[in-house]
Amino acid sequence: MSIEKRNNGNLLPANPRTLFDDFFSRELFNWGNNNYSSTRTTLPSVNIMENPENFVVEVAAPGMEKQDFQISLEGNLLTISSSKKNHTEDQNDNYTRREFSYQAFQRSFELARDVVDEEHIQAKYENGVLKLIIPKKEEAKKRPPKLIEIQ
Repeated sequence: MSIEKRNNGNLLPANPRTLFDDFFSRELFNWGNNNYSSTRTTLPSVNIMENPENFVVEVAAPGMEKQDFQISLEGNLLTISSSKKNHTEDQNDNYTRREFSYQAFQRSFELARDVVDEEHIQAKYENGVLKLIIPKKEEAKKRPPKLIEIQ
């Protein structure tokens, strides 16, 4: 999607058909955009923050349970994956209704070996957000500048 200036700043186009065409060609209707994987499933949003003590990774995954996640560390590759299956069935004398869904995703992040304390990584799932706290090694933490005395 590109940004275009139209009609010298007027909000409505000169041709109403252009407005209709623009509405239906927007990213909202582009199911192949970056918010979807090649399998047409949504990938959760991820926030990565750094503070002096650790890295914090937050994965937005509402509707999941903590047992739906698998977190692994192989070498310096941290992988967060999840899969969830739902199946419901209602049966009555006049009808049968079955619904099922399957959700899965996998995200991987490369960690710097000399910076991350791999033995003390923590994960917690609460209110639809999976939060990982990845502590830094003591030698990798930013220290305040050392003042050197002038003699």
